[in-house]
Amino acid sequence: MLNIFRKKAGSWMIKAILGAIIIVFVFWGVGNYGDRQGNIVAVVDGEKITIDEYRKAYENLLEQFRQRFGKNLNDEIIKMLRIKNQALNMLIDRKLMLNAAEKLKLRVSQDEVVAAIKSFTAFQTAGTFNNRLYSSILNSVRMTPDEFEAEQSTTLLLNKLKLIIVDCAKVSEQEAREWFTWNNSSVRIDYVLFDPEAYKDIDPSDQDVPDYFETHKEKYKTDPMAKVRYLHFDPANYESRVTVSDDELQDYYETNPEEFITPKTVEARHILIKNSENDTPEKVEANRTRALEIQKKAEQGEDFAELARKYSEGPSRDSGGFLGAFRKQDMVKPFADKAFSMKRNEISDPVKTRFGWHILKLEKINEKTTTPFEEASEKIREKIIKERAVNLAYDEAENIYSASFGGDDLVNAASEDNLEVKTTEFFTKQGPEKGISEPSKFASAGFALGDMELSDILDLKDGYYILQLVEKLPSKIPALNEVREKVRTDFIIAGQKEKAEQDAIALLDDLKNGTPMSAGAEKYNLKVLTSDFFKRDALSSDTGLERSVIEASFKLSKKHKLYEQVISGTQGFYLVGFNKSKQPDSDEFEDDKEALREQLLETKKNKTFEAWLLQLRNGSEISIENNFLE
Repeated sequence: MLNIFRKKAGSWMIKAILGAIIIVFVFWGVGNYGDRQGNIVAVVDGEKITIDEYRKAYENLLEQFRQRFGKNLNDEIIKMLRIKNQALNMLIDRKLMLNAAEKLKLRVSQDEVVAAIKSFTAFQTAGTFNNRLYSSILNSVRMTPDEFEAEQSTTLLLNKLKLIIVDCAKVSEQEAREWFTWNNSSVRIDYVLFDPEAYKDIDPSDQDVPDYFETHKEKYKTDPMAKVRYLHFDPANYESRVTVSDDELQDYYETNPEEFITPKTVEARHILIKNSENDTPEKVEANRTRALEIQKKAEQGEDFAELARKYSEGPSRDSGGFLGAFRKQDMVKPFADKAFSMKRNEISDPVKTRFGWHILKLEKINEKTTTPFEEASEKIREKIIKERAVNLAYDEAENIYSASFGGDDLVNAASEDNLEVKTTEFFTKQGPEKGISEPSKFASAGFALGDMELSDILDLKDGYYILQLVEKLPSKIPALNEVREKVRTDFIIAGQKEKAEQDAIALLDDLKNGTPMSAGAEKYNLKVLTSDFFKRDALSSDTGLERSVIEASFKLSKKHKLYEQVISGTQGFYLVGFNKSKQPDSDEFEDDKEALREQLLETKKNKTFEAWLLQLRNGSEISIENNFLE
């Protein structure tokens, strides 16, 4: 039985079975699955959360992180993100919210559910709900319409509840103005930097180095290391074994026609005058009038690209409104319908989409084309060869894996097929320094092995691998003579930092006692530096100042001119003093007022809801099964 699993370890069926087993181990630990009380993971005000609910939530959340992190998602990141805790907390919050909705007697009608589902663009063809497409998509994710509709009903119900909770949130113009002023105020500072590297007189004695090493031994502890031997099954080495007949080429061409079609595209420029969801009808119409005025300028011969740079409120403004070549399905429907109905060099009337009013100028039409078989055949041949070479590489990896099972040495199994077994140098968990396409993934597989144990077939960017652990070296504290030079250097660096900090503290004391910053700095052969004006969200790369200095600067004023602490940064130790502040232009606020209010309102709504949910949690009886999240 184990041999069958080994041989088929790479197949989708076995992976699915193993995946299900792994999930059980993740949730319960070995030997406990059947022993839990009814497979309940938590109870919220008397209502149970089952392992099935939890498993589904966990898998959905894990899939979201897979899409975000791709192949970089590993066990360490999963643990760091505390996905198990997140999944359970989501279910607890959901139970609490549903109970609250029930107490408020909130309901969702069937008509609301139907309308919501029909609005999903994924279920639409040419803007109209397609029932066959709807069924097909649900079937592909193994969900029935009843299940999906029930889920949508719950989602709509929770959305209704949230709207009721956050309805009290409001943002006044004064709040928006205060936030704008706070966020856009700028400051200029004077500062002195004590750079540790300027202290060149640190000369450790013969005893300083061993004493420093004795005190900081853990700092020099080596990383654990591993050495593995491995086989690499590179698909490129199998391509010469693949032959493809002319009939196979023709068959591929005929059964995959979409691959050889270049769809129709157009190239256009546009000018966007934005609308927002909260705009009044009068504001929308005023924006349309503005768009008509710009359209008239374009039709009278003014350069469209320059008009776009001057008037457009879209992201393509800097490129003169140029959108490049696009397919019809790439754009929102009203925009696409207009663009694909225009003639070259034609300028459109304003077109309304959810983004606002667009004026289009069509610059080029690229008609749909089909690559003939004669031109496509070589690319088809290359594709088939590469695909079959990957399969051949995997098949050989499976054969070697099966032959090595049961304690047989990897070298013996490989020699029968004349394969080269390579051995790495010792490497850390970052992986071998050369020769491996994904070193960290390779290292993770290697460190997971026991002595002389074989890995599963490892799928990396450049093919398949089978690893066998040769030796592991645990982390250790080295002898002083192995790291003496590094210890000496570290002692000097520590001494430089200590002296720089002591001088910074001494100067700060002088400044507190009334010494001018320039005079105090001169005592240490330093100069007072003055920054440009910068805002709270300024970047270190733009200002040359460290984040801690930027944050401290906004605690200063004409009344409190000296920051009364030495600021430790990566470049040294800073003393910071107030120079001048500047308030933002009120006209800028008027331009951004509505957008700011919307932004602040969204933030306030989220905080309101989070506070309500926390209060709900604190007033509820929630119990989680012992050791479940360990």
